[in-house]
Amino acid sequence: MLKIKTTKKLIIAGVAAMLMSNSAIAAEMTLKLGHLANEQNAWHKAAVKFGEELSSLTDGRIDVQVFPNETLGKEVDLINGMQLGSVDMTITGETLQNWAPMAALLAVPYAYATLEDMDAVADGEIGDKIEQQILEKARIRPIAYFARGPRNLTSSRAIKSPDDLNGLKLRVPNVPLFVDVWKSLGAQPTPMAFSEVFTSLQAGTIDAQENPLALIDSASFYEVQKFVNKTEHVRSWIYLTISDITWGKLSDADKDAVMEAAKRAQAYERGLFTADEDRLTKELQDKGMTFVEVDKQAFAQKAKAAVLANVSDEIRPIVENLFAK
Repeated sequence: MLKIKTTKKLIIAGVAAMLMSNSAIAAEMTLKLGHLANEQNAWHKAAVKFGEELSSLTDGRIDVQVFPNETLGKEVDLINGMQLGSVDMTITGETLQNWAPMAALLAVPYAYATLEDMDAVADGEIGDKIEQQILEKARIRPIAYFARGPRNLTSSRAIKSPDDLNGLKLRVPNVPLFVDVWKSLGAQPTPMAFSEVFTSLQAGTIDAQENPLALIDSASFYEVQKFVNKTEHVRSWIYLTISDITWGKLSDADKDAVMEAAKRAQAYERGLFTADEDRLTKELQDKGMTFVEVDKQAFAQKAKAAVLANVSDEIRPIVENLFAK
């Protein structure tokens, strides 16, 4: 009996070892993809989709490990790691202007009136130039882009035109461009850490803040703000990127597979993004917030001079053309 049990254990152990060995052989390359979003975010879901598609397209030879919530490092650290070859992939956006000035075009106030306008730039000649400069200067390769929810102004009173902003104490990120734009519009912008915004709104230290719907919801601003004023003052996108060092290790066939998987992930993310914006609008309305249509053209025209004064000489002609459209 003892001999039979021992034989069974050896067989089971042998099968397990064989399965592990086959799994190790199947994945010839593992790509580490780190990003800052949480597991519920569309970017994370699209990153997981990319990994699934790439594994399918390469018959399991390339595996993608996705690390959300900055568990593999903060955004700048991940970019630095990709330049050194210790990280393979990340999702990043206008932060890349620290290396490639044209990346500032990813988030210029009032440069893109609609999602279609933004797509025309990201998918067109200007987008190609941005991606080429990122590759040359930062040594990471954009392979797909994801939409970001437009930034909207929340407040305790309805804001329909720039005139309604007079005296409004508004929290903004510590970005000179944002500060100057809101000053030009007539508000009183106050740079402040995001972690301090809710309590400052609650205490009345500030009257308003601006962020995409996803953050308005997740930060529970509906508890201390009544209105979502649809300023949509910043539309932007963010790139799914791969280290050029990692790219150089891929065969031509695997490079094709990476690009195809990225294309599928981009389409998947867009579907999630559209559904998410619709869902968030309804949920915030159900939580008591009123959505206000604003005179976007009036906002854009009044912000134009401040925007042009804050962008670099390299991209100013492009921004002027975008405003002209």
